[in-house]
Amino acid sequence: MNDVVVAVCAVLLLTGAVLAVVRAERGPSILDRTVALDIVLTIMIAGGALYASLERRTDIVPILVVLSLVGFVGSVTVARFASIEPAGEGRVRTREEIAAEEAERRRLEEADTRGDRRDRGEVR
Repeated sequence: MNDVVVAVCAVLLLTGAVLAVVRAERGPSILDRTVALDIVLTIMIAGGALYASLERRTDIVPILVVLSLVGFVGSVTVARFASIEPAGEGRVRTREEIAAEEAERRRLEEADTRGDRRDRGEVR
């Protein structure tokens, strides 16, 4: 029975780690990646705890505590220095959205150029 529980826990931890790594790879923002990597660290800690309980080793517990502190400090540091993204900036835009933004940028540049010529008296 004990081996079955350990095997199920190991499979669940491995599945969670794979999903978290995929999330870290996709992003799109630094905060998404930070949360995903924090989850990976948490899964590593849980794996260490699973090993410690299976082998009945208490000398691993201080290592788990240190890993927990490293994960906490890392997450807080990234959250502290992460820039605040404007709404909509943290997602992947579609081709249509990019084309519309480029067209709007070109239109504004052309309007600005025409306005400069009028100010200098070149265009009537």
